[in-house]
Amino acid sequence: MLGLPPLPDWIASHFNIPPGTEVPVIVSGASGALEWGRAEWGFRPRWAQSDAPKPINARAETVATSKYFREAFAHRRCLVPADGWYEWQATDGRKQPWLVAPGEEQESGVLFLAGIWEPSAEDAICCAIVTEPARPPLDRIHHRQPLALDPGCLEDWLNPELVDRDAIRSAVRRLPTARLQAHPVSSEVNRPENDHAGLLEPVGDGTQG
Repeated sequence: MLGLPPLPDWIASHFNIPPGTEVPVIVSGASGALEWGRAEWGFRPRWAQSDAPKPINARAETVATSKYFREAFAHRRCLVPADGWYEWQATDGRKQPWLVAPGEEQESGVLFLAGIWEPSAEDAICCAIVTEPARPPLDRIHHRQPLALDPGCLEDWLNPELVDRDAIRSAVRRLPTARLQAHPVSSEVNRPENDHAGLLEPVGDGTQG
């Protein structure tokens, strides 16, 4: 596992984190040591106008070549630790939220999502989560998913000496979907003001994993 300093006091438990709010991230600091940071979830490069978009995701297929993301992909990658993520499945004219979380095959209860970051102001940064086409069985829920990394390649993802696209991609390994499980959850999660542990509880009998 990564050699990290203790969790900072400002990290608190949340069960429903909407775009535009702060998330904890792990970055490689100026000294090369890994550090905790807090980042606004919404990415805007420094050169962009103040009214430019702030996407929360960056597609794995184009993150290395897109003008918006390519510098951060080469030089400012981060990890976004999470207990899971929500996806919405279109069904019967509505969207059913699902929780995707570590399954019994995952040794750690924490997932590490691939991210990129950018300085946004003095002592502040912003970030986006890298996504990829969903893999079975998660593709039955949604066509995209965050790029969850295998624990064995986390240091490679953060390695500032890896800047070449092909070198980064050859070093990175996806977390097998066999280590994940998913179940439908309450539509309460659709409202950002709802932030309690009950949001994680399954509803119905549609568990996948």
